Amino acid sequence: MPSFDAVLEPDLVELKNAVDQANKEIGTRFDFKGSSAKVEITDKGAKARELSLLADSDFQLDQVRDLLLARLAKRGVDIRFLDLSAKPQKLGGDKLRLAVAVKAGIDAEHAKKIQQLVKGSKLKVQAAVQGDSVRISGAKRDELQVAIALLRREVTDLPLSFNNFRD
Repeated sequence: MPSFDAVLEPDLVELKNAVDQANKEIGTRFDFKGSSAKVEITDKGAKARELSLLADSDFQLDQVRDLLLARLAKRGVDIRFLDLSAKPQKLGGDKLRLAVAVKAGIDAEHAKKIQQLVKGSKLKVQAAVQGDSVRISGAKRDELQVAIALLRREVTDLPLSFNNFRD
């Protein structure tokens, strides 16, 4: 029975390259001279990653965030992988830190929505949540391609990718 997995996996190599490029530009820009502005990647377990944006003021923090987003876009990393809803934290003195979580794996709420979307589409395919991915299987390959098109069109808040296609 043909099947594929809908997953949420950022390209970690391109993410690291974008962070390195952002740090390099921060080091060469005149408005960051003498400041402690930088971007760091921290691993928090198996798949959890976080970007830490450090700066001396709100303005510099906004500049670092914009610079990072530009580098990510240039390297082809979808910005929807980042959770930019966090508020900056005050560190010692006038330093600020913004923790930006990198999304990896479909959470239970979104997996349920994807499953309901596939069921409600009247396609002859089944969706099953398997950990942090959603496996979609059907009798015909054409139905699976229609399901991929449906997911790309309807799920706009997640940068889904489709892998493990089996015939």
